[in-house]
Amino acid sequence: MSVYHTLCFLAAAAMLIAFVNSKISRMQTTIAITAGSMILSLIILVAGQNNWFHLTQIATETVTDINFENFLLKGILGFLLFAGGLGIKLPNLKGQKWEITILALGATLVSTFFIGFVLYGICLVIGINLDLIYCLLFGALISPTDPIAVLAIVKKLNAPRRISTQIEGESLFNDGFGLVIFVTLFSIAFGSTTPTVGSVTLLFIQEAIGGVIYGFALGVLFHYLISSTNDHSMELLLTIGVPTAGYAFAEVIHVSGPLAMVVSGIMIGNWTRFIGFSKESEEHLDHFWELVDEFLNGVLFLLIGMSMLLFKFHEEDWILMAIAIPLVLAGRYISVFIAYIGFKRYREYNPWSINILTWGGLRGGLALAMALSIPSGILVIPDKLIDVKELILVMTYAVVVFSILVQGSTITPMIEKAKKLETKPDQE
Repeated sequence: MSVYHTLCFLAAAAMLIAFVNSKISRMQTTIAITAGSMILSLIILVAGQNNWFHLTQIATETVTDINFENFLLKGILGFLLFAGGLGIKLPNLKGQKWEITILALGATLVSTFFIGFVLYGICLVIGINLDLIYCLLFGALISPTDPIAVLAIVKKLNAPRRISTQIEGESLFNDGFGLVIFVTLFSIAFGSTTPTVGSVTLLFIQEAIGGVIYGFALGVLFHYLISSTNDHSMELLLTIGVPTAGYAFAEVIHVSGPLAMVVSGIMIGNWTRFIGFSKESEEHLDHFWELVDEFLNGVLFLLIGMSMLLFKFHEEDWILMAIAIPLVLAGRYISVFIAYIGFKRYREYNPWSINILTWGGLRGGLALAMALSIPSGILVIPDKLIDVKELILVMTYAVVVFSILVQGSTITPMIEKAKKLETKPDQE
C-alpha cells in the first residue's frame, strides 16, 4: 500500500473517531483521537500475543512507512503553525512581549538543564549508564512546549486573556531557541566537531533571527499578492502558498521554517485580514484554516497514539517512563516559577497563572519527531540491546501521551478557577 493510501485510511480513521466522540462523549477531539488510536494499538498488540488475529506487523509497517519525523517536520508542521499564527491577536501579543520572550528563551534553558542533570543523577542511582550529554539531549527536546498540542487543546478553553496569550505565544516562539539547544547538544553527542560559542551564536542568528526576518519578508510578499486581486478563491488559495513553497524554501536557505510560519501567519492574520482581503474572504479565512487545522491535527494525533506499535518495551524503559513524567513537570514548574519571580515585580497576575502554565505546557508530535532523529545503535544496556534512542524515545512518548491525555483533559477546572479570580490587571 502506498504512503498516500495509508494517509487516506488514517485520515478516515481519525475522522471516524472524531465523529463517534462527538456523538458519545464530546471529549476534546485531539484527546479523543489520541486515546482511540492508543486503544486500537493496544488491541492489536494484545490480539497478536494471544493469537486471536495478527495485525501487529501490518500496522507497524504502516506507521513506519509514513516516516513520522519527515511527515511532521518537513510536511504538515508549516500548515499547523501558520494556522496558529493567523489566530494570534497582535495587540495582546505586544502587551505580553517580555513575558513571552523570557518564557520562550529563559524557561526553556532552565528546564533543559534541570531535567538533564536530575535525570543523569537518577540514572546513576538506579544503575542505568546513560551519559550526561544524552540526558541533556532529552531535556532539550522535551522542554519546549508544543505549539500544535497547546493550540489544539488549551486555546479552545477560553482561559483568561493574559494567561492564554502567554501560553500560546510561548509555544509558538520557543521552537527556534529550543532547536538551537537541541542541535548544539546533538552535535556534541553525535558530531565529529565540537561546537564553539561562535558557532552556536551563528546558528542562533541564522536559524532563529533569520527565520523571523524571512517570515516578515514572506508576510509582506503575500500581503501584496493578496491585496492585488479581488478574486475570493485566489485570495484564499494564495494563503496556502505560505506553508507550502514558503516553508520549503526556508529549509533551502537554512533558516527556521517554524518561526517563519508563525511570523507570516501573525502578519496576514492581523494586517492582511483587514486591509488586503475582500469582505467575503475575510469572513471565510478563519473557517478555511480551521478546517485545514482540524484535519491535519486529526491525522497527527492518530499517529501519536499509534506510535506505541514501534516500541519494544523493556523493564528499564518502564522505569524511565515513570521517572520522566514527574521530572518534566517539575522542570516546567521550576522554570515558570523562576520567571514569575521577576514578572511579579512589575505587574499583578492571576493566582492560577503558574499552575496553568505548568499544567498547560503540553508536549506533542514535535518532541517525538526530534527523538526519532536520534541515531540508533549506541548501546546503553548491551545484553538487552537497549540503545540511547530507545530510552529517549520511550521517555518522550510517555511524557507526550500523559501531556495530551491527562494534562489536556484535566486543565479545564484550573481555567475555570482562574476565571473566577480574574482581576482588573488581567483584563487590561
